[in-house]
This record gives sequence, structure tokens and C-alpha cells, in this order.
Amino acid sequence: MRRTDRLFDLILLLRDGRLHRAEDLARSLEVSVRTIYRDMETLQLSGVPVEGERGMGYMMTAPITLPPLNLTLVELEALHLGMAIVGEVADEELQKAAQSLSAKIDAVLPEDRTTPPTGWGFAVYPFKDAASGFRFMPQLRTAIRTRQKLSITYATADGAPSERVIRPLQMEYWGRVWTVSAWCELRGDFRVFRADRIRALKPMAELFVEEQGKSLADFVAQQKANC
Repeated sequence: MRRTDRLFDLILLLRDGRLHRAEDLARSLEVSVRTIYRDMETLQLSGVPVEGERGMGYMMTAPITLPPLNLTLVELEALHLGMAIVGEVADEELQKAAQSLSAKIDAVLPEDRTTPPTGWGFAVYPFKDAASGFRFMPQLRTAIRTRQKLSITYATADGAPSERVIRPLQMEYWGRVWTVSAWCELRGDFRVFRADRIRALKPMAELFVEEQGKSLADFVAQQKANC
């Protein structure tokens, strides 16, 4: 076990607020008592609220958990773009940390959306491909706010290019993959486009108004009906 992982596990063990003997902690983590002594000194010097000494035991005197975060989609976009960059260009330890951090964020996101298609999960999707999906995020957000039609070149599942004119309705986050829910004028129906598969995007001069059967409310209703 790496030392950073062991220190984290020690904090988890101490979070109950009870007194723990070094011998018991060493047995739980399968290390020597001397190692526990050194780790406790490290935690105390790092500012972790742990009190105790050798021969007496150790206990945590205050919680150190972070408060809940309410992130907007744009904040999530910024956060995951940063982690995507770290995941591609940093050293192996930071790459694993970025992956672990994203997994933790994904785990506490609200679950008030439909289940994403299989294969969109965080752990299986490459950082490099995910990062490419951020290229057109500003234009997509603007088009949703202003109800502006978009002309896009989209790569289908087999990689073939497809020219589409869409009415973008909303963006959603599915664990590293971002999608655009839209009315597709080519198909005459709602479609969900992955942002990383958009190869080209051009805002059109034409705006759209909310029409019955083509609105976001209609799309949500259709999704619920299909569940």
C-alpha cells in the first residue's frame, strides 16, 4: 500500500472519534507499530486534528470532511476539463488521482436523470477523447440560451460523418461524457449527440421558437415514457 493511501485509511479509521491504540491500527493496516507512529506524526504536522502519543493511543478531535458541493453544469465542465488535461499530460500518480477524483464526484451527483447508454461511464472512457468534447462547449451553451440553430458535422458510431441541422435544447453530463439533447431536423425527431463526436459546428443565422412536439418539455416527456 502506498503511504498516501495508508494515511487516508488511517483518517477513515480515526473518524469515529474513539481512542485507537497504535497496535490495533497497525494490525488493521498490516504494518508495523513504528510505521503507525511515523504516520501519526505526519498527520499531526499536516494539520489533521489528531491527538495522542505513543503508548497512549490516538483519536481525531474534529471532522475533516468537505462540505457538500452544489456544482453547475459549467462548473462541472471546467472541473472535468482540468482533470482531463491532468489525465493526459501528468505523471502516473496524478493521472490516477484525477481518475479517482472524478469517480468520487460522479458518485455524489444527483440521480434525477435517465440512465445513460452502456459504455458512457467514467472509468471506461479515455481522457483524450473526452477532452476533445470541450471544443464546442461555449457555442453549444450559447445556442441553447439564444435558441439558435446549429449546423454540425457529426461522427456516427462507425465513424462516418453526418451533416445535421439541430435545435439544441440542453446539455447533460454522464460521467466524463457530455451530450447535447436536440431536435434533429434531418431525422425529424429528438436525438442525443455526444459532444466529443461533433467534428465541426457552425451557428446559423436562423433562430427557432418553441414548437409543440419539439420542445425540451416534449423531449423529457418522451424520455420518461420510454423508461
